[in-house]
Amino acid sequence: MSQTLKPSTAAQKLGILLTAAPEDFQNTPITRAQLDALRADPPAWLIDLRRNGPFPREVTAAKLGISHSGLRRSGVTEPLNADQVGELLTDPPEWLVHERQVHRNVIAENARLKERQKG
Repeated sequence: MSQTLKPSTAAQKLGILLTAAPEDFQNTPITRAQLDALRADPPAWLIDLRRNGPFPREVTAAKLGISHSGLRRSGVTEPLNADQVGELLTDPPEWLVHERQVHRNVIAENARLKERQKG
């Protein structure tokens, strides 16, 4: 018997927003083989969601170059699509500039601590 995943878990593994996926995907458990097939040969709807969104919070944060927490602190509560992310990147508001700097500082500090542990 093949292991199945909840639709929410499959959506997370595919990097898509579950509520934006087709209804049959949202309501049907997915086998590991089906998940692998979706990854290997994504259907048009999956290609479109990955390209245009709306994106889950983790994907939005990564596209903006900030942390998931930074996205929450900024007050962004709704999923963003590719156009909205593009607008933010083209003309970044002050909160985005600040959160990107915070994120870079955290990454640099983590790298410094990791290097220190090695030494």
